[in-house]
Amino acid sequence: MVLNDKQYNLLKWIVGIVLPASIALIGTVGGSFDWQYTELAMTITGAVTTFLGATLGISNVNYNKEGK
Repeated sequence: MVLNDKQYNLLKWIVGIVLPASIALIGTVGGSFDWQYTELAMTITGAVTTFLGATLGISNVNYNKEGK
């Protein structure tokens, strides 16, 4: 699958800004309300964020290699 610049920038923004901010929000709100699965939700969201970030990073490296 090949992404255009607009799609790539959107995904990069989601992975770099939205998902990490979501982890902080889940932790703060979940901790404040003493939700049972706060840590689990933070762990899963963090794992998904890390996976997507690594995937985007690898894709970026491969794209730059092809462009040279």
